Amino acid sequence: MRRPGAEGVSQAVSRRGLLLGATALGGSALLAGCGADKPPVVGPAPVNPPNSPTPLTEAVTVQKMRSAARNREVNLVIIAPDGVSRVGLPVCVALHGRGADARTFLNLGVQSALNKLVAAGLPGFAVAAVDGDNYWVDVGKGDDPQRMLSEELPGWLAQRQLRPPTAMFGISMGGFGALRYAREHKDLKAVAVASAALFVSWPDAKSRKVFADRGQWESHEPLLHTDELKAGSTGVWCGNADPFAGADRKLIKALRPEVGKMTPGEHNDDYWRGIMPEVMKFVGERLT
Repeated sequence: MRRPGAEGVSQAVSRRGLLLGATALGGSALLAGCGADKPPVVGPAPVNPPNSPTPLTEAVTVQKMRSAARNREVNLVIIAPDGVSRVGLPVCVALHGRGADARTFLNLGVQSALNKLVAAGLPGFAVAAVDGDNYWVDVGKGDDPQRMLSEELPGWLAQRQLRPPTAMFGISMGGFGALRYAREHKDLKAVAVASAALFVSWPDAKSRKVFADRGQWESHEPLLHTDELKAGSTGVWCGNADPFAGADRKLIKALRPEVGKMTPGEHNDDYWRGIMPEVMKFVGERLT
């Protein structure tokens, strides 16, 4: 059940509002910061906006929260399995790609994957998504998504009787952010990234027009800090035709994660929907 937070005025989003929001997202969910190998490549073409996102129910909610760390209101999306009490559920945080927002996870088959896991006998868990930007790091613009994740999100979850985050899942730009978060939170039980937007050189990163300088990028780039990541709790998925395939192969080679899969696929919703059951199973098995 919904429990409005004290930090900001929370409001449930109507189904009609959700559909309008999903339409507004359109293909922007795919513009998640493409361009990994030199020279920087152009991002994939937009696709049609989603027509039937997951409907809002007691198990699936969208609320607005005021984030002091980000200096703005953000969407807080919580997706839990049907028929399972959300009280006391462990939480996997989901980070979206560039140009999208938290609502993108309503159209990627997350709840369907959670329902199947519960039906197969695994204990349920919830997925919580929030809005981010700037590769989910502080780039000196008065907007610090990492601080929101570390200092504000646990309180928002506690108000809804959910546990603190113990797993992270990121798509594209969100993969960058999830790996960055994992460096500071060694107690995570699972870290899963799909089509992670990583950069093999400063020119590649500079082309995104996000990082102030090379030093700032180097301090955050996951490929330069693989020694601070835990291979045994990490899973990496990427399509062979993804613009970030080269960078993700480097991540797999350097980290040797528990799961490292390069399979047919591109940088789009179809690929992410296809791997969602496997990703959620990877997370769920480690949360239990």
